[in-house]
Amino acid sequence: MSSGTADRRAVLTGAAAAMIGAGARAAPAPTLKLPFDNGERPVAAYPQKRPLLLLTERPPQLETPFDIFDQGAFTPNDAFFVRYHLAGAPPRDLDAARHRLKVGGAVGRPLDLGLDDLKRDFPAVELAAVNECSGNGRGFSNPRVAGGQLGNGMMGNALWRGVSLKALLDRAGVNASAQAVEFNGADRPQLPGVADFVKGLGIDHARAGVVMVAYEMNGAALPLLNGYPLRLIVPGYYGTYWVKHLTDITVLEQQSQSYWMQKAYRIPDNDCACTPAGVAATQTRPIGRLNVRSFITNLKDGQTTAGRGPLLVKGIAFDGGAGIERVDLSSDGGATWAPAALAKDHGKYSFREWSAHVRLGRGSHVLLARARSASGEVQPLTAVWNQSGYMRNVADPVRVVVA
Repeated sequence: MSSGTADRRAVLTGAAAAMIGAGARAAPAPTLKLPFDNGERPVAAYPQKRPLLLLTERPPQLETPFDIFDQGAFTPNDAFFVRYHLAGAPPRDLDAARHRLKVGGAVGRPLDLGLDDLKRDFPAVELAAVNECSGNGRGFSNPRVAGGQLGNGMMGNALWRGVSLKALLDRAGVNASAQAVEFNGADRPQLPGVADFVKGLGIDHARAGVVMVAYEMNGAALPLLNGYPLRLIVPGYYGTYWVKHLTDITVLEQQSQSYWMQKAYRIPDNDCACTPAGVAATQTRPIGRLNVRSFITNLKDGQTTAGRGPLLVKGIAFDGGAGIERVDLSSDGGATWAPAALAKDHGKYSFREWSAHVRLGRGSHVLLARARSASGEVQPLTAVWNQSGYMRNVADPVRVVVA
């Protein structure tokens, strides 16, 4: 990147952050209705983004319209969802030319690196991986739960390019006493007493070779709202770990004591990560790996179709890193199933597209897609519940009427 390009990028990024921080939006736009109570959302265009569903302005939370997922395995950068936790996000003074990444704590050789250092001194790695918000689909919870009432658009798949976290830790020389690694970004709390957004990974996970620090997304620099100029990528894990605007990597001699590990983003500590509806969990653990999930993407619930010829049904599936082994489709509400055809495999952390043709008689039909991972995990047909609305992955029915 030339100095002129970097300077222009810094000016544009600072201006965009100022607009976003002020809650600025484009001219009044239409609304979209998500299929649950209180599901009406304004549609807003933010810098570097096409019109997306707006959940909150401060900090910006933007959901991808669901029809985007029928357009390919990779989610365009300008359509990728946005999730922040701190009111002042995103930071207003980001500049790739001056941004620093520090690696410290229980290491032998602390590092202080710029973006040019990362690109010059470390091998570049690329990986396709799904980023999914822990509460994706929370708005469908029954009983309803607190938190952002999200549809199914708080997810996206991208080809990430950057540097292996293992390579950074190896260069720093991790002490034998290390137990975990913490990650912090440039967004900071605006008020005393508000916990900084800091996340942690166990040392073995951090050094396994798959976690990365990305500077590109789908062949371009990270958009401001998706972590520019550096973002942590934790393939197979929920987006809460994917720290944006990454500035600090700290090796610890104990597990992370961050509020966002010890108090927030925790799930019931059992096999289903669930409790009886309306009952709080007595024991919890930090949320972790994505569960298996699939969606029908080319048909909307309640859609009417013509009755001539077989009906094409398309979708996507993903899981926490075992890879999708198969997707089955039912056109009779789950009474019978037939395998769908899987499309190109972009890697075990990526969306996997699938398709099938079904012949339907006139009248109403209930379509269901159910994914199975290579580890044997099967998508459930009955929803489970927890008080945070996390990890929803039930097979959603899509009702179609053949005219």
